[in-house]
Amino acid sequence: MPILSVIVPFYNVEKYIGPCLDSLAAQTLHDLEVICVDDGSTDGGPAVVEARLEGPVRLVRQPNQGVGRARNVGVRYASGRYLAFVDGDDRVPPGAFQRLVSSLESTGSDLACGNVMRLSQNRLVPSWAHKRAFAQPARRTHITRHPLLIRDRMLWNKVYRRSFWERLGLSFPERMYEDQPVAMAAHVGAHSVDVLKQIVYHWRQRDEEGASITQRCLEPDNLRDRLLSVMETAHLLDAWAPSLKPHFDRDTLDIDMTVAAEALAAMGPDADPGLVDLAVRFLDGVSHADWLTIPFAQRVQMHLLRERRLAELAEVFAEHRDGRLRPRVSRAGLLRRRWHGVHPAMPRRLSEVSEELELAPRLTGLGWRDGFLTGAGRVALGSFDATELGRVRIDVRLQEHGTGRAIALSSQDAEPTWDSAPRDDGAPTPEHGFAFSFTFDPAVLTPAQLSRQRLWDLRVRLRAPRLDLDARVDGPRWQGPVAPAPHRREGVWLLPVRSAKGRWGLRLRRADAVIDECRVEGGELRFSGRLRDPGDGEPTIRLVRGSDGEEMYFPVTLTGQDFHAGVPLDDVEEAVGRDSCWDVLIDQGRPLRPVVRGAARPEATVGDRRFRVDRAADGGLMLVERTAIAESRSDAPRRRAAGRR
Repeated sequence: MPILSVIVPFYNVEKYIGPCLDSLAAQTLHDLEVICVDDGSTDGGPAVVEARLEGPVRLVRQPNQGVGRARNVGVRYASGRYLAFVDGDDRVPPGAFQRLVSSLESTGSDLACGNVMRLSQNRLVPSWAHKRAFAQPARRTHITRHPLLIRDRMLWNKVYRRSFWERLGLSFPERMYEDQPVAMAAHVGAHSVDVLKQIVYHWRQRDEEGASITQRCLEPDNLRDRLLSVMETAHLLDAWAPSLKPHFDRDTLDIDMTVAAEALAAMGPDADPGLVDLAVRFLDGVSHADWLTIPFAQRVQMHLLRERRLAELAEVFAEHRDGRLRPRVSRAGLLRRRWHGVHPAMPRRLSEVSEELELAPRLTGLGWRDGFLTGAGRVALGSFDATELGRVRIDVRLQEHGTGRAIALSSQDAEPTWDSAPRDDGAPTPEHGFAFSFTFDPAVLTPAQLSRQRLWDLRVRLRAPRLDLDARVDGPRWQGPVAPAPHRREGVWLLPVRSAKGRWGLRLRRADAVIDECRVEGGELRFSGRLRDPGDGEPTIRLVRGSDGEEMYFPVTLTGQDFHAGVPLDDVEEAVGRDSCWDVLIDQGRPLRPVVRGAARPEATVGDRRFRVDRAADGGLMLVERTAIAESRSDAPRRRAAGRR
């Protein structure tokens, strides 16, 4: 009898099933069996499995009846002391099952689970759903003591004790989204659970159109199965772990019900009443306090859905999607210390937004004038209409990292006005906010501040009666303004910079290398400059990707202290995720981060790849590849949800 049975259901994943099985063959835990269940594939996937039918691998066939049935069939064939599930398009790192089984052998827990990476275009990025829950290891814990596990609703990053599985009588419903109720039942029914910080699963994000269940998340049948799983899980928690129900409700409002609202808004009054009933049943069970945890715009949509006002839901959804939903904020309470959002569809009891109000400052201009750094911008109250604030006080400052010391730049009164702001995809959206401007005199920097060579954040504070908000100035980094050329004072460079996340600041630093010229020509990033000390060796250009530390090297031509270099953009590794940001270093036996003197920010399109050259937060050269239109805040929950299977 093997120690571990690994059940691999698969359907039309010819492209991926081979690498999946190869990853299982490479496991350091050798005493395992692999049961592949073909769910009626119509491609060459079964032949790929047949070519690997040796040792622990066996193939079971069934007509196409869904992954739930396939998993149940696999469990019936399993003979191991422990059970694990792997989807046919994913991969398992070599030591994963050894770690999970060893943990269970040591602690006696009923199940062990571990951290996950998303596998995207053959690059690994952290899974948002697992990042927080698995930040720290925990042995013999339980979901009621570790409620972040409420997002750990997938089967495949776990090993289950077989006797525990049978004691609970676990089996999969034969529909889509079948894993959530089972994973939650296992978490709740376990006497104890081991949580591993190590990565134990590579969860593939498939790029084919319509390739996975959740890429069709707005289809009626898909939505029905999703809502059935939500309701089954909600009933389970109500009965056996009521303390977890609020955590589940908040998560479901943000993810699954956001998808439901979008799907039912698209269907409008023609939506299947049964689908609407399922959504309303869930919403009826959410507490008032948990309703207030989701953003006001989502809350309006959920309320309209709960009231079955689908035509109005469609209108509000479109307004929110297009950035046109700008509800007014209103003071409330005897001393007017609380704030409410005003929308004709919303009852006052669901309208409080006091904890949601936040500043959204952005720059509209920045540059040097007569030795002074001058700037202008606007600050909005999130996505709200700020009319009721009236005249406010806007303070702008630079604040030093490490010490928190500030240099005041301006203090001015302002009244709200409407303007058109660019979204990250370049489309205009209405914005109600306040204009501000500022001037910075480098002469105010003390010798001690210059010598510390730190980053100073650009921050804005808004003060109004019963309201005091503060935020860093940021904005879509693919929108203007351009970071101006640096200024030099007493041998220290003063560099206006914007971080990879779009945050503005002023970086103070000395430099062993300076880039004087930078351009894109003939599909190549070309730059030249000067080294303070050319040294004895041959320097090289080193590109370092910020997301995962991936490195690439390119040659440098050195003449005395002058250098020239080129990076063919087509040779740069493809982007991981939405953006890939590469720091450009000069490797001279030690990494040098050259200061970029110019203000130019060249762009280039090579094939279907889009690049921009920019100044990094340390004042150095940064190469950014953009792979997709940035998510708006309203789209993010649905897109996160579409990453679930």
